[in-house]
Amino acid sequence: MNMDLSMADLPGYLRTCLDMGKIAFLAILVSTGIVLQILACALFNNWWPMLSVIMYVLLPMPLLFFAGSDSSSLYSDSDNSWINAAKFLTGASAVGSIAIPSILKHAGLIGWGALALDLSSYVVFLVAILGYICIGDGNDNYYSYI
Repeated sequence: MNMDLSMADLPGYLRTCLDMGKIAFLAILVSTGIVLQILACALFNNWWPMLSVIMYVLLPMPLLFFAGSDSSSLYSDSDNSWINAAKFLTGASAVGSIAIPSILKHAGLIGWGALALDLSSYVVFLVAILGYICIGDGNDNYYSYI
């Protein structure tokens, strides 16, 4: 008995259910990142780690404003200076997401526990973003589920 099934062989309702499971998993990851960020502040009664939330908000903005819906140009070399500016600003925001808690720790404003929780929330957000990129292929529109 050959059990080689692909997603195309599954019924439509089952494919939709599996896609919803992927979206639910990503929602759980984002929720975990938010909880870790709040715990980094609340457990140590110090709200300085919330500064890194500014970078989380600013991180997708250059891609939204400069790249628009042309996401294929983000993965390749581009002659478009707006796409290159978006890549640079997104990279700077990503570095800032790690740099802000590190600078706060170096200045003595937060402790090691808050730094670890803040950086772990960054890692969880990063896994969620990479998971979102990996689960989508060319013919699936995951925005229709959100």
